[in-house]
Amino acid sequence: MNTNNSLTTKGDTIAVIGGTGQQGGAVVSALLSRGVPVRALVRDPSAPRAQYLGQAGAELVTADLNDASSLEEALRGAAAVFAMTTFAGPGGTRGETEHGLAIGNAAYRAGVGRLVYSSVGGAERATGIPHFESKRRVEEHLEELDLRTTFIRPAFFMDNFASFSQPTMDGDTLVVRLPLPGGVPLQMVSTRDIGRVAAAALLEPAGIPGGAIEIAGDELTGEEVAAAFARAMGIPARYEPMSVDILPDEDQKKMFTWFAQLPAYRADMSLTRTLVPEVLDLPSWIKEQNR
Repeated sequence: MNTNNSLTTKGDTIAVIGGTGQQGGAVVSALLSRGVPVRALVRDPSAPRAQYLGQAGAELVTADLNDASSLEEALRGAAAVFAMTTFAGPGGTRGETEHGLAIGNAAYRAGVGRLVYSSVGGAERATGIPHFESKRRVEEHLEELDLRTTFIRPAFFMDNFASFSQPTMDGDTLVVRLPLPGGVPLQMVSTRDIGRVAAAALLEPAGIPGGAIEIAGDELTGEEVAAAFARAMGIPARYEPMSVDILPDEDQKKMFTWFAQLPAYRADMSLTRTLVPEVLDLPSWIKEQNR
């Protein structure tokens, strides 16, 4: 991995792959708020989420991760690129790795000065979790390229509490449920702050020594998560741990089993806060969601 400083400045265009998703959208927002020209790579410029990025001030460029030539052309002329990959597509973890390799190769051929890749906390520690390992394969390929690279490794997303881990009401009590034993602390971060850390990595790479950072904004047990919701929402709340056996696949089972084997995530919370002084803890994130 080449971590030398790039010549990226606020006047240079930065390409964002996955801009219509949560992480990519947060990166676009963070860069635009700092006055940085953004080129958002999208599959369909007419899609509502793509149009939203265009209205916010991003340049929309059509590209397909399965089309190497379109990807390389879309990256040409950009000073830096942010990328993330997902195993949620039809190709699963293998497809995720293939997309990551394609992004690295296209960035190298296009002469991009810097690549910031959003991976996952623990990717480099041989967790055996399939979608952690697929991201590690991407990291390893990027390390082999003559390309200035920074890895952002987020902990558990606070935003999961607005989706598959969303608390539910039981009478007048809010119930937080996770397949995680009580008393086990879990590090977490908001996608908003992933975007802000990534923006810092793109513009000020020297702020991340060694070219990699595991990030989190809070560390709480399930009981403490429930207490945070109770305080923020002004209603009773409790935590109910669940068995990992209720999870739908081995990937998720391995991940939540790993969470309980401390230390799991090992975020540098001090450096995270240095990069993003206003980084959200969970109570602040809950308040943001209820505005």
